[in-house]
Amino acid sequence: MRSHDLSGATWRKSSYSNSDGGACVEVSDDFGVVVPVRDSKYPHGPVLSFPAGGWGAFVSAVAGGELRA
Repeated sequence: MRSHDLSGATWRKSSYSNSDGGACVEVSDDFGVVVPVRDSKYPHGPVLSFPAGGWGAFVSAVAGGELRA
């Protein structure tokens, strides 16, 4: 597995995150082939990285309501 230097990453909060500070997901679009994802409450905590295509499919499925319980 390849490691990416995230020290200069630009993070943006998901539009699905709520405004009271809870359930906040941040992503970085700086890496092209992978999308790093983190919990905004723990900016120095762990980061999960997903292949860009897989992340795009996940976001489309969420936006389309395909993952509702």
